[in-house]
Amino acid sequence: MKVSRKVSSSRRKSRKAHFTAPSCKRRIIMSAALSKELRQKYKVTQVYRKKWKIYIERITTDKNNGESVQVGIHPSNVIITKLRMDKDRHRILERKGQAAMKSKYTESDVKA
Repeated sequence: MKVSRKVSSSRRKSRKAHFTAPSCKRRIIMSAALSKELRQKYKVTQVYRKKWKIYIERITTDKNNGESVQVGIHPSNVIITKLRMDKDRHRILERKGQAAMKSKYTESDVKA
């Protein structure tokens, strides 16, 4: 069921929009869920937006000539288990938190 009138419900149009999305929109589409359990076994080594793949440490396959290559995984099949917080990410989360607090109404605002 379509909710927004601005978005087409056509299968081919939505697939075209998905696969021809610019890099700034692919970043949002390629996001993954955050796990409650923290595991430190694997780490993301590369994100390839053009091919819709992420490459994870120690997930490799062997070629016929014996060379080891990384296996690309689609981000929808991945769960983030540990997030490394640096200064920039911390600032972004603070900014988003402040914006959320500005949009919320309090009881005094409603009564006035």
